[in-house]
Amino acid sequence: MILKIGTRSSPLAMWQALETQKLLELQGFKTEIISIVSEGDLKLKQPIYEIGITGVFTKALDIALINNEIDLAVHSLKDVPTQLPHGLHLTACLPRGDHKDILVFKDKSILQKEKRIIATGSLRRKAFWLSEFPQDEVVDLRGNVQLRIQKLLDNAWDAAIFAAAGLERSEIISELHDKGLQYMYLENMISAPSQGIVGVVTRKDLDLSVISNENAAKAASIERSFLRKLQGGCTAPIGGYAEISHEGKVHFEAAVLNLDGSKKIEITHTGFVEDPIAYGIEMAEKCIAQGADRLILEVKKSLQ
Repeated sequence: MILKIGTRSSPLAMWQALETQKLLELQGFKTEIISIVSEGDLKLKQPIYEIGITGVFTKALDIALINNEIDLAVHSLKDVPTQLPHGLHLTACLPRGDHKDILVFKDKSILQKEKRIIATGSLRRKAFWLSEFPQDEVVDLRGNVQLRIQKLLDNAWDAAIFAAAGLERSEIISELHDKGLQYMYLENMISAPSQGIVGVVTRKDLDLSVISNENAAKAASIERSFLRKLQGGCTAPIGGYAEISHEGKVHFEAAVLNLDGSKKIEITHTGFVEDPIAYGIEMAEKCIAQGADRLILEVKKSLQ
């Protein structure tokens, strides 16, 4: 049997598929990669939150799985809805890359400016940025990593925000200097749940957990159950990150914001975790006790 690996066609998605292919073939599986175009790739002029609530990058691959056109779908896990279609499951998580967000900018004096133009297609990144720099203008930015870098170069913007893992895996981070660009890590911006994790989704009759990384899978379970409880999807500015120590201790930090970053609910917690899903729910309930559910409802109403 040859396992058919479904992926989007962007260079970053292909990198993820090839990494998955390597791990599977080390376990003796025979594989082939099949490229599928997603709705999120087709509608590059629309902000992500206008296309649909969740799954704009994963729906086409889900359909291909259900129709037996592919055997597994490889995704940036942060793009995968926390509620998968009936009959599908998250079977494996690859070792986590850098979870942080990164600011790519044109001039080192950027932080001294009174007002900047920052580009991002993420409501979370926009809200976090405006919470610190409310006077700035944030413009929408879509497309694969290479296209977004080119848009930054072509427009009169000061900077754009990216996932560090995406820049590293696309091997773009080493090319920024040659393009006249610089970068810095955004230490105060809590990453999206599952950012930096590659997820493998299959039909429930296929178990590929043999290639799964234990710590990445545990962190993903915490972060995705946290997000599912809040019912945020990709339309609400929610950050959530679980760091797993060598001893198995979890340090969890999260935040829920409104669209302009003027309201923010934050939590942090450290301890040993027996049930990752229950722990994620518990952390979400801590946010809800501070009014996160009302904040998320406010966001959803303003986007309608």
